Parts: sequence; structure tokens; C-alpha cells
Amino acid sequence: MHTVVVGTSGVTASDVLAVARGGARVELSDEAVAALAAAREIVDALAAKPEPVYGVSTGFGALATRHISQELRAQLQRNIVRSHAAGMGPRVEREVVRALMFLRLKTVCSGHTGVRPEVAQTMADLLNAGITPVVHEYGSLGCSGDLAPLSHCALALMGEGDAEGPDGTVRPAAELLAEHGIAPVELREKEGLALLNGTDGMLGMLVMALADLDTLYTSADITAALSLEALLGTDKVLAPELHAIRPHPGQGASAANMLAVLKDSQLTGHHQDDAPRVQDAYSVRCAPQVAGAGRDTLAHARLVAERELAAAVDNPVVLPDGRVESNGNFHGAPVAYVLDFLAIAAADLASIAERRTDRLLDKNRSHGLPPFLADDPGVDSGLMIAQYTQAALVSEMKRLAVPASADSIPSSAMQEDHVSMGWSAARKLRTAVDNLTRVLAIELYAATRAVELREGLTAAPATRAVIDAVREAGVEGPGPDRFLAPDLAAADAFVRDGLLVAAAEKVTGPLR
Repeated sequence: MHTVVVGTSGVTASDVLAVARGGARVELSDEAVAALAAAREIVDALAAKPEPVYGVSTGFGALATRHISQELRAQLQRNIVRSHAAGMGPRVEREVVRALMFLRLKTVCSGHTGVRPEVAQTMADLLNAGITPVVHEYGSLGCSGDLAPLSHCALALMGEGDAEGPDGTVRPAAELLAEHGIAPVELREKEGLALLNGTDGMLGMLVMALADLDTLYTSADITAALSLEALLGTDKVLAPELHAIRPHPGQGASAANMLAVLKDSQLTGHHQDDAPRVQDAYSVRCAPQVAGAGRDTLAHARLVAERELAAAVDNPVVLPDGRVESNGNFHGAPVAYVLDFLAIAAADLASIAERRTDRLLDKNRSHGLPPFLADDPGVDSGLMIAQYTQAALVSEMKRLAVPASADSIPSSAMQEDHVSMGWSAARKLRTAVDNLTRVLAIELYAATRAVELREGLTAAPATRAVIDAVREAGVEGPGPDRFLAPDLAAADAFVRDGLLVAAAEKVTGPLR
């Protein structure tokens, strides 16, 4: 099994995906263990002094003015975890919780938190045992960290609360720890606070969304090319020299992908046939500009994610010179903004895909295709309601594009009076990514059927490869009306699992 070694300098996006989705094992480097021990010595020295130090010998948030005596400090750390584990609502997905736990371990191993090496090792042990704490949908405002989600994870480290075992069954965490020979941790000064103060949930969801959207943007270039071909559009607008004079990198990449998919097609460029037109509609002609802008948004979001993956997010932090200083690095604004930006870009990509689908189904705009791509229009409804489903998905995505990060709400008796709502931005982005997958699946379903209905003209080799692959995957072609939901589900899986991109690339080579 693949092993990810966590050091002091952060982790990579591929590390997060390996642990969260691939079940990779986690190990602490010798460097990380040494840094943990050194930082802990600083915290222990400060804990022994009579002067109060925030997070070490004081209360938290609006209660930070109280100095806590030594005999109550272990109880203080237990209490912050228990009281902050106040999430509600549906369970969060296993991959999100694993990403969150791994990223908190990443910060702990930086040597800036003051957590003991044995606590960090127990965090790794839970991941390696496949024990996933139960985390709920609601409880994070994205400031002072993803507090409730991280608290539910810390609770499991203490042997409290519920967790999902490797078999998928939810049981008391204490039972699962005992079965795997993992001793619950007894938290000491600062450790409870250090386990809760991070942007780990929103960052983990950002990393996974970026991976999914990478595939979906390439998928969108392929479905756009299929639609252009089915509509007898022109591929001249994809010429590299046209995109070079407006040098947005994403636009050029999308145009190049579409051109590669359409190479050697006999369906493109029929503008002067029976239905003359000078230009294709915006949804066809401007596909690279819209998808390209989304690609450039991904690039910016990836830069933010890389910076956050290299960061140590905690409050207070232990500095190499021995100081323990409070800060505001837990604020999720940098991550929240790009999560919202990605939801906007995804909604627009879905919107333009839906417009192409609608054009394929409208006999007045499809340049010779049957109404709704039906076998016997009037007797058959064809894909009429598939487009309704697509429109419903797009409409929801537009609502999900409203920024969560613009909606701060004060908390903690006005001590935490400006929050990022980054967790909420991440949760709605996950829904948006799922919906975008379905929207592209419906365009794929319509466009492949439409291409097959263009009798007497030969599709591009890459298009033919996609059609053959999607039919082998259980998505049926043209014909009389049938139970449509299974076809759409199969198309969704075809896009979601990366099979669409793989099918095109067998002919085109690697797409951008």
C-alpha cells in the first residue's frame, strides 16, 4: 500500500488525495517527530510559569481572560473538545473526514503547535486503521478553524463519540480504538486547542474539488466538441492563431482540446448547406472562452491551495525562538474566496452546456435534427425531459454560486466578529461539482445521439471512439422512447469515472 510520509514543510495535493480517497498509510518523518518534541518543550516551560499564556494556561475565545490553574488544565483541554463537538445534521463523507484529519496532522507535524509526538502518532494510527470519526454537516463558520468538525475528530482521539470502522459500521470510538490496539490520548496543555484550530476541512474539500474539476473541464471540452459536430458547426473558430491574440492560457487549452477531438470530422463546416449561417451561436462558438476562464480560475485556486498546504494554521503558534504568539492565521478567507469562485465558474460551465443541449433538441435551431432527437416525434418525446433535468441542475448551481464568503456572522460574544464561512463554501461546491458532472453527462447523451442521427456524414475518429465507449458502458443510442433514468445514470458514471476523457485520449493523445 502507498505510504505518505508527513514532515515539517507541509504536504502536496496528491498526498491529500492518496490518504483521503486512496486509503494510503501515513507515517511521521524523523524530522517531524524531532520538531514536535522541541516545540513541546517550549510549551511545557511556559506552562510551568506563573504568567498566563493564551491556549496554554487560559480559557479560550471570549473566555481567554481567565487564568487556569495547573490542576484544571487537563480538564480544560478535554472540555474544549467535548463542548466544541457540537455539530448537527447529516454525516460528512468519509473522504472529507480523512482529508480533514490528515491536514490537521500536517499542521501538527510542522512543529508550530506544541502537540506531543504521541498525539500526532495517534492521529496517524486512526487514519491507518481506517477509523473515521462521525462529523456532521453544520458547526463550522470557517474561522478559528473548522471548529466543530475538527472537534468531532479530536473526540475520537480521546476515545469518545462515534466513528465509522473500516467495515463501514458506526460504533463507539472507544470500541474501535480498543480493537486496533490504539490507546486514547490524554490531552495536556494547548493540545485540545491545537487539534481544533485549522482550515483543514475546507482545504481538503478544495483539493478534492480541484481534482474533480480538472477532469470535468476536459470532459466539457469533449462534450462541447461533440455538440459542435452534431450541429454542423465550424471548427475554424478553434484555430490556434485566433486564441493566440487573446492569450488566456485556459482558453487556448480548451480550444486545442476541441480541435483535437474534431480532427478529420466530416460533420464540421457545413454553414453554407441547406441552412446557411454566418456564425455559430455563442454557446458553441464561445465554448473555449467560457471553459477557458474556468480553467484559469482553477489555476488560481490551485495556487491558493498549494500555499495553504504548505502552511501551519494554529493559534497560538510556537515560534523557533521560543515565543508562543497569538495570530489570525486560522481565518479561512483565502480558501473561502476560491471555493466560491469555483462554484461560480462551475455554474457558468453548466449553463453553457445546457444551452448547447437545448439547441440540439430544438428542430428550429438544430439544423436538420429531429425534434428532441426523438425516433418518432409526437409518439416519442425523445430527450425532452432529460433537458428539464439538466435545466433543474443548472438552476440549482446558479443558486449555489451565491458566495458564502460574503456572509459573515458574528460569534463568541463578538470576540469572533468576522468569519469566513469557508466550510459552507466548500460544502456547496461539492454539490456544484456533482451537478456539473450530471449536466455534462446529459450533454454527452444528447450529443452522441445527435451525431449518430447525422446519416451520410462521418464523425471524427475521436468522436467515434467516445460513442463506441459510451455505448459499451451501457448508454443506449437512438431509438424509440425507453426508461431514460438508467441511461442517464450510466452516462453520469461514464463522465464521473473519467471514462469520457480516457476514450477521447485513445485517439487524440493526452488532452490539456
